Amino acid sequence: MLRGVSLELPRGSLVRVEGRNGGGKSTLLRLAAGIDTPTEGRITGRPRRTAYVPERFPAALPLTAAAYLTHMGRVHGLPRAEAARRAAEWLERFGAAGHARTPLAELSKGSSQKVAAAQALLAEPGLLVLDEAWTGLDVPARAELDRAVAERTAAGGTVLFVDHDPARLAGGVSGGCRVSGPDAHYRVEGAALVPVRPTSVASVPPVPSVPSVPSVRQGADAGPYVRIEAAGPPGSAPPPALAAEPAPGGGVRLTVPAVRSDAVLRELLTARPPWHIREVRYLP
Repeated sequence: MLRGVSLELPRGSLVRVEGRNGGGKSTLLRLAAGIDTPTEGRITGRPRRTAYVPERFPAALPLTAAAYLTHMGRVHGLPRAEAARRAAEWLERFGAAGHARTPLAELSKGSSQKVAAAQALLAEPGLLVLDEAWTGLDVPARAELDRAVAERTAAGGTVLFVDHDPARLAGGVSGGCRVSGPDAHYRVEGAALVPVRPTSVASVPPVPSVPSVPSVRQGADAGPYVRIEAAGPPGSAPPPALAAEPAPGGGVRLTVPAVRSDAVLRELLTARPPWHIREVRYLP
């Protein structure tokens, strides 16, 4: 549980989160990215394009690397041709162009992590959240991710990250937050950490809370959406936050906002036991 943490993320800042294992670092990052929602408190001002890279990328989707990246570009609002172009560009930058047509499930840990980094960067997010994102990358790819972070902050994007290497991006860090337990409570002012009076929740402005996921479109202009067809183990049900309808041939069909599709897929794939994803289709 994470309590009493307040963090303000100025535009263009590079903020490092530190703390002991189990202290709440990943929870804070997932809240900032919109992967999780707080049970109390507020998260406000999150940029429209927010991207997240976990330490371990769930690569069991029925897509090739290039198809997945193109899909993620479309989720972020890019035209298909532009999404495909940027997918190829980022695979090249991370030294993974040779895996463009490789199914995600057949990629090595390192190659999967390159795809994870590429999907976060191709749409030029206003907020980039990296949770041990360098883990598993080879030396050239780590250096490329360092360069990509510098490019994002130079363009006015905000980067929030955790990494086990204390020297990671040390020359560019403009602020930091130490998460050490239930009373940690700081905000970033310039390059300094400023203690503030504790509250009962993690509150991360400028990064709005994501609403619960609907199963159908809500109005003609509510898109874009992504349709996911999945089958779970016998007797299983989708996670409680996800409304679902029966899919032809069994399983369930979820029609979710495109901005939430990656988080929904991750939730299904990391369930125990995991769900089998049959189809992922972009609905313009």
